[in-house]
Amino acid sequence: MPKAKLDATFCLTASCAQGKNRTDYYDTATTGFVLEVRPSGSKTFVLRFFNEYGKQCQRKIGALGDITFAQAQKLAKRYRAEVVMGGDPAAAKSEKKAIPTYATLADDHLSFARTYQKRPGNTEAMLRVHIKPRWGSKRLDEIKTPDVAKWLAELREGGLAPATVEKIRITFNRSFELAIKWQTPGVKHNPVRGIPRPKFNNARDRYLTSDQAAALLAACRASINPRLADIVGLLLLTGARKSELLQAKLEHISTERKLWFIPDSKTGKARHVPLSQPALAIITQLPRFDKCPWLLPNPKTKRPYTDLKHPWVTARQAAGLDGLHLHDCRHSAASYMAAGGIDLFAIGRILGHADHQSTMRYSHLANDTLMQAVEAGAAKMVANWAVTPADAA
Repeated sequence: MPKAKLDATFCLTASCAQGKNRTDYYDTATTGFVLEVRPSGSKTFVLRFFNEYGKQCQRKIGALGDITFAQAQKLAKRYRAEVVMGGDPAAAKSEKKAIPTYATLADDHLSFARTYQKRPGNTEAMLRVHIKPRWGSKRLDEIKTPDVAKWLAELREGGLAPATVEKIRITFNRSFELAIKWQTPGVKHNPVRGIPRPKFNNARDRYLTSDQAAALLAACRASINPRLADIVGLLLLTGARKSELLQAKLEHISTERKLWFIPDSKTGKARHVPLSQPALAIITQLPRFDKCPWLLPNPKTKRPYTDLKHPWVTARQAAGLDGLHLHDCRHSAASYMAAGGIDLFAIGRILGHADHQSTMRYSHLANDTLMQAVEAGAAKMVANWAVTPADAA
């Protein structure tokens, strides 16, 4: 362990001992200040010290050439003073290195989502398509609220649907909430949390008229998909979600009780859907396949359909209903019930809404029924509130 009074001249002329991979020259003036010299001629200044646990640590100061001896000596004295005061000049650098990139956090987020989400593919898509390409290489402490707010605004201005941008924001926010919960290095606060959410109305109010439903039925029956007419018909007659119908099993259908049991849904609650005679008529004529438990399987694979996009787009175009979504069949089912006089509470139960606010969007369609109710109530009153005593005289 050679010792020397380090100065600019000594550092320029110092060399690595013959046969050694490295020679360390310890300064006699500043404790722990070391010049490391290698056979290649490279020279590096470091400060070596013992931390509070008695473990020898090292803080790299810099390479000769990148900094001067005077600069290295000044830093060495500063770091040494920190050690004397009970600090650890290497800790801050170690903590900085321990801060992961967002790509690492995103992978952990997705792994966690897969343990409880029914459809983690939605989270995976938001992370893979939108968030990781922009933020994946950034360390978590580099992601700041103003930058995130600007990025989200650019996404909206770039043509992404407001609902899509909101899903991105929610997913990004969830990443940092998990990071805080997991005490991830570098995350002291959530940079997404304080960003205001712009208001937007994502509700679709498209409903099929009776004539449009008939045109759609004819187009579905002409489809190359032999089950499309049955699928669309049951969506309109039950108000179920597409995923619920495609995953329906024969064992969940009771033709005797006229009920369809849905054991799992978007809200996480099981429910029973009553089956009308037209719905039962569709179900009873569906083909059955040996050892196949599904209600509406693909005849080729005997498994549930995973993609109906092509046959659906072809059918809706043939019916003159461009832009109609399969999910609009659910809205149409609710609108038919509302127009038929069914109260909103019952409609919400059938659709499996988690709260009444979701069902209130159909309230204007039930106006005729509500009018009948107030007229009936008024007719039962004895008093005529519109006639004053003077009028009666």
